[in-house]
Amino acid sequence: MQSFDLVVIGAGAAGLFCAGMAGQRGQRVLVIDHAERLAEKIRISGGGRCNFTNRDVGPANFLSENPAFCRSALARYSSQDFIALVQKHGIGFHEKHKGQLFCDDSSEQIIQMLLSECEAGAVQRWQPCTVIDVHAPAEASAAVAGFRLETSRGVVQAKAVVVATGGLSIPKIGASDWGLRLAKRLGHNIIEPRAALVPLTFDAEAWAPFSSLSGLSLPVMVSTGKGKARGRFLEDLLFTHRGLSGPAILQISSFWKDGESLQIDLAPDVDLTAKLLEAKAESRRQLGNELASLFPQRLAQAWTERLGLDGSRTMPECKDRDLQNLASQLQAWQLAPSGSEGWRKAEVMRGGVDTRELNSQDMQSKRVPGLYFIGEVVDVTGWLGGYNFQWAWASAAACARSLGENVSKA
Repeated sequence: MQSFDLVVIGAGAAGLFCAGMAGQRGQRVLVIDHAERLAEKIRISGGGRCNFTNRDVGPANFLSENPAFCRSALARYSSQDFIALVQKHGIGFHEKHKGQLFCDDSSEQIIQMLLSECEAGAVQRWQPCTVIDVHAPAEASAAVAGFRLETSRGVVQAKAVVVATGGLSIPKIGASDWGLRLAKRLGHNIIEPRAALVPLTFDAEAWAPFSSLSGLSLPVMVSTGKGKARGRFLEDLLFTHRGLSGPAILQISSFWKDGESLQIDLAPDVDLTAKLLEAKAESRRQLGNELASLFPQRLAQAWTERLGLDGSRTMPECKDRDLQNLASQLQAWQLAPSGSEGWRKAEVMRGGVDTRELNSQDMQSKRVPGLYFIGEVVDVTGWLGGYNFQWAWASAAACARSLGENVSKA
């Protein structure tokens, strides 16, 4: 039976980063992953260029049933720390939108960087390899000190175990609920997982007037929820055959709950009522043409048809109340999604291991000493824009630094 100081289960962003850092701090580390290909979520992220962090990261960019939990890890390993590591490895990058950082070349560079960090820490990696079961110290035999892991490559002994797998998004690249099932079996509460950063869908009949707008994109203000649970974003919206997507919808999907409505302003930062009434007084153009100067033409036509307005009427012929209602509909569009595109299209999972049962300083379980949870399996979900990768790096660093300190004290 082989023995290690640390076994990391999951060779994704959080798992590889934690393993490399722990190995370089004196731990004997083994990484196990069931998938044949390494770090597929990193590879496909950001259109293949990996949006690896954001310049501006804070607790307000994350959702959790325990919002303050992420504060410690994020403060102690910042986006600037990860940027410095990227620069150390000579990886070129650029900023796109609202602080989002992408590789100039390929996401493969981030994967190779993580592997180099693991090599520097003499980390061993078994992949593909399945972890059949994990026996905590209380469950393991008296002859075994620490954890006993049954794997498809044999039995392994470890002083500590890090679970860095359990996010359910994009199952076709190997996502599974293994980490969540282990956490639950060992007595942890699980915040119900649900798809996040995902396109939203609508009942086919209700969506029929808008299905012809598929492919159309425009900037909007979208919001949902109430009080502290309210989300509000100014981003681009994309119409699809089945519903809505684009950055605005991906962002708001993390806040949206079944049965709630979205409020969408299709003309943010514009007083549309005043603009249409002004046009009535000064313009001889047709209503359809006037709207087409403010919105994409297909959208303008769909809205006049939906409200039963004659787009060929000249502006002076339009009634004030019709223009006011049109403006109100366009700037306070209320619609209730029937669901989402689900795990196959979700970029991340919301929910996971309840953080009230974890130590925010090192990500260690309060129920099972020596057991740690990092990354997406934890109930911490970032906004779109590199925040979830930064949580992976920060939670992994919090865990690895603690384990390294334990080794140095031993």
